[in-house]
Amino acid sequence: MNSDNTVSIRVNGEHRRITAGLTIAQLAADLGLVPEKVAVERNLEIVPRSTLGEVMVEDGDELEIVHFVGGGDHPVAGGGGGHAHAVKPDTWTVAGNTFTSRLIVGTGKYKDFAQNAAAVEASGAEIVTVAVRRVNVLDRNAPMLTDFIDPKKITYLPNTAGCFDAESAIRTLRLAREAGGWDLVKLEVLGEAKTLYPDMVETLRACEILSNEGFKPMVYCVDDPIAAKRLENVGAVAIMPLGAPIGSGLGIQNRVTIRLIVEGASVPVLVDAGVGTASDAAAAMELGCDGVLMNTAIAEAKDPILMAAAMKAGVEAGRMAYLAGRMGKRLYADPSSPLSGLI
Repeated sequence: MNSDNTVSIRVNGEHRRITAGLTIAQLAADLGLVPEKVAVERNLEIVPRSTLGEVMVEDGDELEIVHFVGGGDHPVAGGGGGHAHAVKPDTWTVAGNTFTSRLIVGTGKYKDFAQNAAAVEASGAEIVTVAVRRVNVLDRNAPMLTDFIDPKKITYLPNTAGCFDAESAIRTLRLAREAGGWDLVKLEVLGEAKTLYPDMVETLRACEILSNEGFKPMVYCVDDPIAAKRLENVGAVAIMPLGAPIGSGLGIQNRVTIRLIVEGASVPVLVDAGVGTASDAAAAMELGCDGVLMNTAIAEAKDPILMAAAMKAGVEAGRMAYLAGRMGKRLYADPSSPLSGLI
């Protein structure tokens, strides 16, 4: 403590001098934050939210204060109609949570949160992925994702976007659980920045540790049936193989392995990454996948809102086609009109 009754601390990497004797909750309020909407790490240890009003800030403390923002690298920036038989309720369940929409959308790369929220509404999605990033303590008026997409109405799926080792992913999700209270999370541990392919050794290690801590990880992985089964064995509640590299828009490159993963899994399988347009989403669902996760395909479309609606229709069409059972493929033609009675 200094003679002027202040202490020196670091908040999200920035040096600050504050009045001595403040609790973490009081400090958050002074920064224009609502303690109930943030998670705090003090000297590399998470401070339970229930104690934020009791733990005092001390000289030399290093605090990390986080909340939910749009995923990826850009944090600020209708149901099918037809015959009643075709649109009967069709839900899916992951880790005990049941959803109607089979489309999960991301929250990165949009021009602003308002556009993001409009796209989510148009998509009909009930789950959005969110990245965990530092709170902007230098701008108290900076918008927050929760102001536009209500976590009481839309399920937030915290993810580990940008993590390249198990330790970073685990630390991120521990903070995410403190910030939002959800155990259902999306785990991705990347191998390198050029392809953003998953590092399966680190992914498996992180998945097992998180599962043992009570998390319910939905896991981004390679399109490998063996790796998928190993993830399931260590606690993954959903398998999320890539269709193509993240953000590439190339569509599903290997339908055979995706189908093998679907056939061998006893947990939901969702294609994650590589979708570029509605037909790609439909293709994933026709393979028997339980859902599709996408971000760039909607956010970087010329009209993101319209594309979100198209993706909704694509997912629904692909699911109905899968349930209907497609016709068999034939080498030769087979006339659809009867030959008997031919004029």
